[in-house]
Amino acid sequence: SYRMSESSHTQARSDALHQLYYDPNIENKNLAQKWLMQAQVSPQAWQFCWVLLRPEKVPEIQYFGASALHTKISRYWGDIPAEQYDTLKTQLFSQIARFASGSKIVLTRLCVALASLALNMMPEVWPGAVSEMVHMFQEEGGEVDGRARCLALLELLTVLPEEFQTSRLPQYRNIRACEGAMSYGLVGTDAAGSPPPSLKARARGSLLEQVEHWQSFLALVNMIMFCTGIPGHYPVNIYSRKSTKNACYQRDDIMSFEAEKQAVYLQVYRPVYFQLVDVLLHKAQFPTDEEYASWSSDEKEQFRIYRVDISDTLMYVYEMLGAELLSNLYDKLGRLLTNTEQTTTWQHTEALLYGFQSIAETIDVNYSDVIPGLIGLIPRININNIQLADTVMFTIGALAEWLADHPVMLSSVLPLVLQALGNPDLSVSSVSTLKKICRECKYDLPPYATNIVAVSQEVLIKQIHKTSQCMWLMQALGFLLSALPVEEILRNLHSLITPYIQQLEKLSEETPNPSNKLAIIHILGLLSNLFTTLDITKQEEESGENAPPIKSAPPQTGPNPVVVVLQQVFALIQTVLSKWLNDSQVVEAVCAIFEKSVKTLLHDFAPMVSQLSEMLGQMYSTIPQASALDLTRQMVHIFASETNHFPPIKALFELVTSVTLTIFQQGPRDHPDIVDSFMQLQAQVCFWFLISFTLGFSLLFRLLSLKFPEAPTVKSTCFFFTELIPHCADIPPVGQVVQEDGKLLLLAVLEAIGGQSSRSLMDQFAEVLFCLNKHCFALLTVWLKEALRSPGFPSSRVSDDQKDTFSQQVLRERVNKRRVKDIVKEFTLVCRGLHGTEYAADY
Repeated sequence: SYRMSESSHTQARSDALHQLYYDPNIENKNLAQKWLMQAQVSPQAWQFCWVLLRPEKVPEIQYFGASALHTKISRYWGDIPAEQYDTLKTQLFSQIARFASGSKIVLTRLCVALASLALNMMPEVWPGAVSEMVHMFQEEGGEVDGRARCLALLELLTVLPEEFQTSRLPQYRNIRACEGAMSYGLVGTDAAGSPPPSLKARARGSLLEQVEHWQSFLALVNMIMFCTGIPGHYPVNIYSRKSTKNACYQRDDIMSFEAEKQAVYLQVYRPVYFQLVDVLLHKAQFPTDEEYASWSSDEKEQFRIYRVDISDTLMYVYEMLGAELLSNLYDKLGRLLTNTEQTTTWQHTEALLYGFQSIAETIDVNYSDVIPGLIGLIPRININNIQLADTVMFTIGALAEWLADHPVMLSSVLPLVLQALGNPDLSVSSVSTLKKICRECKYDLPPYATNIVAVSQEVLIKQIHKTSQCMWLMQALGFLLSALPVEEILRNLHSLITPYIQQLEKLSEETPNPSNKLAIIHILGLLSNLFTTLDITKQEEESGENAPPIKSAPPQTGPNPVVVVLQQVFALIQTVLSKWLNDSQVVEAVCAIFEKSVKTLLHDFAPMVSQLSEMLGQMYSTIPQASALDLTRQMVHIFASETNHFPPIKALFELVTSVTLTIFQQGPRDHPDIVDSFMQLQAQVCFWFLISFTLGFSLLFRLLSLKFPEAPTVKSTCFFFTELIPHCADIPPVGQVVQEDGKLLLLAVLEAIGGQSSRSLMDQFAEVLFCLNKHCFALLTVWLKEALRSPGFPSSRVSDDQKDTFSQQVLRERVNKRRVKDIVKEFTLVCRGLHGTEYAADY
């Protein structure tokens, strides 16, 4: 249907393209596509592609014309007479200049075509390709404005290395083109000196060694900086985030040089990096309030992510410039805030503070001599905008460790934080900053404690903050109170939690309903978070690398303030539990209060052990829940080795074990969370209890949990067995149960490997197998032989020879656990019929 005279070809192509894009009939689309593909490689393509690029054509047709050009240049280069090279180059430059202000998809395709042309002509025919490209787009004049020219150049430099990577050049041409590209730093070299073209390599690799090209390169960098710094905000006006980060990849190469060479390069590149900082902070600026209000929530989120990218890049730049960068930022901010003659926008101030915050969040700035000046400048900021106020808060929070070493400066910034605490729009930034200050500076805060507690109580009562921030605020108060004398802690605690206790008493009298359930969980959460950080033992310096801090004994005598409060509210908590015992969320919230307290107080929690053990036993006996087992595990871990507290702990452990085994007998499949927590409890404490007393138990019920589909439950069960089996020789009760039920354990493990369990759990089953081999070798040898003798076990897909090989491989490995894991992975693939398949290749 497309056979016609030569004069009608152009119209035919337009019709075919229209049919391809807009015709709903799929057969017509396919026919049009086939005809267009043939037309694209025809000799006439050299003529019609320019016609299709005319301004009156729609972008889809223009795109086809540009694609046809690229196809002819990249795949049919030999068809182009050498005398037409310059004409083709000139025409492409002209089209790119025209489309610099036009359709982006057409511009990109034309740039790809020019990149392909350059690669085919470099270096013999067009030795100065890159510099000529830069020069062409630097020239003033014409109808194309500077911004459009810069964007076109940036697009061209972006696609050039990509085109090199995907081009079909013959090997000898590939090498010659690579040499030309390397001389301009557009491709780099690997460790062996071979060219690995990539986007990153444009600013890395051989470029550093090409000293004679530094001036040209710096000119190119300035051009890219100009492009990056053009007006507009990501993602509304600008759509690329790469350029901000790509400019810093070179830092890795520079920092890897020896000191003398590094100093030379740093001197050359220092101005570039300072220029980059200016550009980054310019791009980090918020738009006007009106424009920002018009953005969608997605655009605001993309802009936030873009600023995080800028923050990361500033960290790279800091590694190059060091303290000089902080001084540079401080000088700019100081001039901005002290200049009374010139009005400044809040956006400019905010961006500079954001730069400080980005660095101070992850770098120790204690050595810096500009931080005192920065702290002094912050109160001078006219905080008339939410975004600016947020950044002020986060900047103060980032300097919390510095404030701990310079407590005299707290009076300058703490009032700002407390004032912001009352603004719901500053909830996250103000609360998180107060928490950081209370954590880092708690021993310097007693003079401010009364004020901090009063303001915090006020905002909590007014319910200004959401649940998460309320919990953070309680953690902040826990840190704060930790540094006060006991009597002051008790006084503040009484003032702080009395309103909540009264509310909880009222709620405990009401009939349970969804509304008062949320209120109860909220109050219990507040108490839990307060007790998480309220620790009156003084934290000493860390005893060594990666060692936990050493706690010194509290100087005061008497019970811990947290214990005093818990004993006072214990009866109330029991009342709440009695009405909500069948609600796992309320039970979990109650257990969390004691669990957090036990973790923080450790042995100071001792006065509560007896009554809490009794309450836990009653809870679990009535309605077993996983959170009660998790709390039992914490109690056992800390107090089981103490003679004074052993009786109640022993009674609790025996009770929960007995109740759980009853659940196993009745059918544990409906309670995977309980089985998971129970196996963790058993794994952690069985050694102590089996030494201390004989607890008659069988492995039979515990074996059932190996067959659960829930991965956490299976992992906990396997962990239990790997903790238990090593004691089969030194603890008679363990040896007895392993001898009686060990073969059943092996059968369960082999069933899992044979295909009954997820492949992701094979490492856990391999650990159990390795443990049996290491500690019960004689028994395992017999069990394996008997088990694998059964036809079709553990899978009908494995032969007797394969089973024998597996058995021999396992029994041979009593030291190398990693090897056993590999053996199990190999065997499970055979059992599942996956060995050697493509599906198994990623395993």
